[in-house]
Amino acid sequence: MVNHRTIGDSATHLSAADLVALRENLHEQRLFRREQLRRLAGPAGSGAGDRPREQTAARLEVCVKLAASARMVLADVEAALQRMDAGTYGTCHLCRCSVDRERLTIVPQARYCARCQQVKEAVR
Repeated sequence: MVNHRTIGDSATHLSAADLVALRENLHEQRLFRREQLRRLAGPAGSGAGDRPREQTAARLEVCVKLAASARMVLADVEAALQRMDAGTYGTCHLCRCSVDRERLTIVPQARYCARCQQVKEAVR
């Protein structure tokens, strides 16, 4: 695979403090997503019998899509925590270069550096 980094483009390494903050963020995201899934799996709001059938079906469809999205993010968050435990966190899965600190601050569960993420999205 071709390395897209140029000479002089140093990878941003994560400090111990960065890792602690990122781990805390990931734990908070995991709790949020678990709670979101719990709420989405709970009983529908009261008064559902008063709504027209189309509204109920649309609401159910939205809940199903939200739950699927929450499960995907939860899986990404848990995978990031496993990478932290394994010592591979912050390494791009494609080019094996370091993922920039700024990117991880924004998307702590990121598996790819910004460049490889763009390439993956362009292929879709």
